[in-house]
Amino acid sequence: MRYMLTLVAARAATTLTDAAIARVREATKGGNPDMLSPGEAIDIPVTAVPPAPLVQAALEGAPIDAITTPVANRRKRLLVADMDSTIVTGETLDELADFAGLKPSIAAITARAMNGELDFKDALRERIAMLAGLNLDALQRTWERVQLTDGARELVATMRANGAYAALVSGGFTFFTSRVAALCGFHEHRSNTLLDDGTALIGQVAEPILDRDSKLATLTGLAAERGLSLADTLAVGDGANDLDMLQAAGLGVAFHAKPVVAAAARARVDHADLRALLFAQGYRSSEFVSG
Repeated sequence: MRYMLTLVAARAATTLTDAAIARVREATKGGNPDMLSPGEAIDIPVTAVPPAPLVQAALEGAPIDAITTPVANRRKRLLVADMDSTIVTGETLDELADFAGLKPSIAAITARAMNGELDFKDALRERIAMLAGLNLDALQRTWERVQLTDGARELVATMRANGAYAALVSGGFTFFTSRVAALCGFHEHRSNTLLDDGTALIGQVAEPILDRDSKLATLTGLAAERGLSLADTLAVGDGANDLDMLQAAGLGVAFHAKPVVAAAARARVDHADLRALLFAQGYRSSEFVSG
């Protein structure tokens, strides 16, 4: 079998039942399944990538994700992850805007930019300009609201324990990426820098802005530095500025992604948490490392 179809259930919502597994095996003509986590994740060997609608029909609407990967190069040696709405649950810029009383208007721009409706750089400059004069203590107050996505620490710790390099790459800001990277154990972080006058934001971001092209360049550059092929890489993100790196990576996962991204990505996780990215590499839950 050249490919592995991995099914992952949303832990809080459902259980991966024997009946669901049997339906998927029958629909895909899959081989003998290998349980990765009882009731949560299983591998089914297949000879070809099955059409997504075929698998979804067999799952009968259950909140279960299906990811197909080549058996070769399955365990990745480089992880490049987006931060906002991926490694953390929300959008840090939108939360920062809340302290200026501008969250609804800025969040609306964020949503359009992340769905590819606006130029990322222009949208970022526009939103930051709206925050001119915001006291710097709002950054720390925003940080206190930040929550990691379930499975984030396990994803990074497990891949690191197995020799992978992990980079956090965000169109957000160094104030947050530095803290998230330290909390999760990323080797490095890359993002944008908010400019201030020592007391408040001045409504500008340092140039050049880290954007869609920069994320792709980070993926390819880090792989080259480590003598890795792109087949050895894993990228994960949710927004339009992540799409190029998702399409270039050996395993590019649209994670609870915006519609334009989910539609274009080769792999997607709509229901499960970030542990799904470990299952998709063939890790068993017993092999997970706590962060």
